[in-house]
Amino acid sequence: MIEKIENFCTLYLVRHGETEWNQKEMLQGQADSPLTENGKNQVEQTAQELKDINFDAIFSSDLHRAQRSAEIIKMERQLAIQTSKLLRERNFGHYEGILRSEYKKLRDGLLKSLSEKEKKVFKIDYDVESDEEVVSRFITQLREIAVAYPNQTVLIVTHGGCIRTFLMHVGFVKDGELPPGSFSNAGYVKVFADGVDFIIKEVKGIKKEND
Repeated sequence: MIEKIENFCTLYLVRHGETEWNQKEMLQGQADSPLTENGKNQVEQTAQELKDINFDAIFSSDLHRAQRSAEIIKMERQLAIQTSKLLRERNFGHYEGILRSEYKKLRDGLLKSLSEKEKKVFKIDYDVESDEEVVSRFITQLREIAVAYPNQTVLIVTHGGCIRTFLMHVGFVKDGELPPGSFSNAGYVKVFADGVDFIIKEVKGIKKEND
């Protein structure tokens, strides 16, 4: 089993634990809500799975739910948590706070007539990020981290939407195979990155649409 690739950075992309809005099936985006007790337990379980990994740095989205999850996974490691807006969840604009089912019905109705290429740049409204906008900023941050930490291992705590669009962008899954909600809270992806290429090594917590 390949554990490292020369000059590549090893990234662990972890989704935050369940929040109160996740529990209520509300569209969260860049709005924030605290972790539930179940969410804390989910992250603690992931922390135990990753406890023997010698992380050289820890990054997190600047949203509280991600930072709190990063603090739990950090455990006794003497590392500062570096935050970045580029690791934030998709901005859903004025739709944040509505039921996810309501948003899905509205979005799916508009997506029906679009090609796969059109779907990537589709914006349901002026203040909502497209898939392309989300993955562009997310990958920019991943590449910067990979270049700064060659041959090292970095923990990145972020959001389900970012991880899903990233996995589709790099071709790990086909478009549509990972709809919202298909990547578990506190799930993670192990990635080798060198500032250009991304190699998906391990995934825990996804359920493809056709599984």
